[in-house]
Amino acid sequence: MDTFVIQGGRRLAGRTRVNGSKNAALPLLAAALLTDEPVTLRDVPDLADIKNMHRLLAELGCHRVNEQAGPSGVQTFQVADSSNCHARYEVVRTMRASVCVLGPLLAKRGSARVSMPGGCAIGDRPVDIHLRGLTALGAQFTLTSGDIIATTPRGGLKGATIFLGGPNGSTVLGTANVMSAACLAKGTTVIESAACEPEIVDLARLLMSMGAKISGAGSPRVTIEGVDRLHEADHRVIADRIEAGTFLMAAAITNGDITIENCPMDALLSLNDRLAAIGVDVQTLPGKAGAEVDPMRATVRVTCGRVLKPVEVTTQPHPGFPTDLQAQLMALLCLADGNSVITERIFPERFLHVAELSRMGAKLFRQGPTVIVSGVRNLVGAPVMASDLRASACLVMAGLAAEGTTIINRVYHLDRGYERMEDRLRMLGASIERVDDKDLPGASGGGE
Repeated sequence: MDTFVIQGGRRLAGRTRVNGSKNAALPLLAAALLTDEPVTLRDVPDLADIKNMHRLLAELGCHRVNEQAGPSGVQTFQVADSSNCHARYEVVRTMRASVCVLGPLLAKRGSARVSMPGGCAIGDRPVDIHLRGLTALGAQFTLTSGDIIATTPRGGLKGATIFLGGPNGSTVLGTANVMSAACLAKGTTVIESAACEPEIVDLARLLMSMGAKISGAGSPRVTIEGVDRLHEADHRVIADRIEAGTFLMAAAITNGDITIENCPMDALLSLNDRLAAIGVDVQTLPGKAGAEVDPMRATVRVTCGRVLKPVEVTTQPHPGFPTDLQAQLMALLCLADGNSVITERIFPERFLHVAELSRMGAKLFRQGPTVIVSGVRNLVGAPVMASDLRASACLVMAGLAAEGTTIINRVYHLDRGYERMEDRLRMLGASIERVDDKDLPGASGGGE
């Protein structure tokens, strides 16, 4: 099993580029099931989750048709066989986002069998809101052997007005599922309390380029006018705001000086607000030859003062502070001069990184969905265990800033959402190596 070994205390400096968004690319890939014509996506990241979605699409008869052509970030998919509608547990269990094939399968093929996603390390994420929204369009569901069995009525799906709010706010993948299905439903669909995340806007842009009629994407009310068919499209995936935020804070925690290209600043206003309060300076650089800067693909320079200030932050649905950046912010605030307060409103149990940061000398006190972070002068390297994707990034950040050696186990979590992270950090001056845990001193040669 791969492990990161980090020698901390090195200041990051240099230039890097944000890759395409994993959370956007997964529902975009699923949307290829909505047409028999080719769908081309550009700037697709090379990640474990993306490869698992490739595998799932292939089983559903939708194959990549440019396997040997073009750069790795350009991928074209086309349905060759529509007979299989079963998303098997063996594939679905590798990533929860695979549930986003449910809406496209129902809308295009009239039936679907999708394995029920289980819980995960950051807490339960049930799909009942997905099913409620698709039921309003006319779909019928049963549960058999852990699989969701879905069918459509004889006349197909029909538009409806649907409320998609849940106890922790709107659902991104639920909105993606219902919006995708509604594109081929008869009549008008109105989604109230729709997710406002940039990834939903990006999906709407692809669907509209395929011929869908969608208005309001990015707001709590999205309206879809059903069409008879969708056609081919060529679409560039938005930059990954979570990867961008991680590198912004990695620069800050090492007192670094990094220039970041393809940075979606317009999707990171809440983070930028908190970083400014902490004392981190994020400056958007002018475009070449006076060209206008695209706020979703900006080039920024990140620097900060030596003294970090404490802040209060609460995670919320977009445009609030992203839950996927909560762990990374906690690592940064471990070195702030004073007491910070972090409250998690999306996944109240998303605090498995608290115990690992404490092993590195952080002073953290958790009470329910809130953690009080009392800043320390320095963190100390230690062996730690990654529990999920974003916790892995948090521990990498802490290791970069810590005194001594940090060993991070189970970094396969990190590979789900960050492409070659160790290589990119090394180019910025970090001392970080990926090794097999059996090669570490004292390893028994066993493993899981």
